[in-house]
Amino acid sequence: MIKNDEFGPEKIIQVYDPETGMKGITVIHNTTLGPGKGGIRMTPSVSVEEVYKLAETMTWKNALAGIPFGGAKSGIIANPKELNPEQKDKIVAAFAKALKNIAPAEYIAGPDMNMAEHEMQVFVDAHGDKSSTTGKPRELGGLPHELGSTGFGTYHALLTALDFVDFENPTVAIEGFGNVGTFVMKFLQEKGIKVVAVSDSKGTIYSEEGLDYHRMMKTKEETGSVVNYEGAEKVGDIVSLDVDILVPAAIPDVINKKNKDSVKAKLIVCGSNIAMTKEIEEEFHEKGILIVPDFIANAGGVISSYVETINGTQADMFELVEKNIIENTKEILEKSKERGISPRKAGMEIAIQRVKNGKI
Repeated sequence: MIKNDEFGPEKIIQVYDPETGMKGITVIHNTTLGPGKGGIRMTPSVSVEEVYKLAETMTWKNALAGIPFGGAKSGIIANPKELNPEQKDKIVAAFAKALKNIAPAEYIAGPDMNMAEHEMQVFVDAHGDKSSTTGKPRELGGLPHELGSTGFGTYHALLTALDFVDFENPTVAIEGFGNVGTFVMKFLQEKGIKVVAVSDSKGTIYSEEGLDYHRMMKTKEETGSVVNYEGAEKVGDIVSLDVDILVPAAIPDVINKKNKDSVKAKLIVCGSNIAMTKEIEEEFHEKGILIVPDFIANAGGVISSYVETINGTQADMFELVEKNIIENTKEILEKSKERGISPRKAGMEIAIQRVKNGKI
């Protein structure tokens, strides 16, 4: 359900191109701190309500990240698995042309689900302005999300949160093995933290001894799914596994009314947007489950986007992501602990005040 309040939404745009069959949605939630920033996702189920919730999340995420962007988001209603590359490019190009009047003054695009640096190049070519999007190829001055900025930030949010829970040799389950989940696993393995379960759209695998990142990447690349990883057990819902830490890193609402009571993890670090409702977050807080909300944990992508807009380097990006994510996660979890409120409420208090004041 879309709610209208003092913060937004400012614009809800729905577009259609009869030639390509493109159906697209853009929601600009709030531009007080700067142009609305948020990626474009392409899924067959994306809706106005979903894009609105994501755009609102971007408002608070950007405010908390301390960068001069407002909140926005886009969705293209299509199943990329049913499109050949040429069809997909034509749809992305049609969407870019439809947003010419608002990008980049009111909206700056970027990659999201099923959209990467190639699609951002297609967007720029059709739109005509390189500043209309971030996550572009390097030759266009971009810092592609394939560098792993979101996963890198989620990893640092997880490490910071470990100071607020009592774990010895924690185990981790990662939901989703795309651009976020792969990098979270990579950095966790380098740190010596055991990942025992990984899922993708075809299922979940589990190994008490731990999974190997390089073997997992090879399995995914060669077979198309993590479920073909040799030596691991195929299991059911990743959300209900007996692990210390759960990292949702793909689809929205992966934790929901049907499975929330089966969650055993004591720390949930939200690498994906809207991994659960705010109500479920509050319920988990009351149960003593620590949540690092999406607008804190996965802000690495938008911080990278900001560095790209000021022509910063890859090194600049990783440095700022690490610094901001660690500082923000620590501040919010400390405030949560001191006040006895959920991390989301603690973060929202800070973000709302910044938007109200018009200052980062």
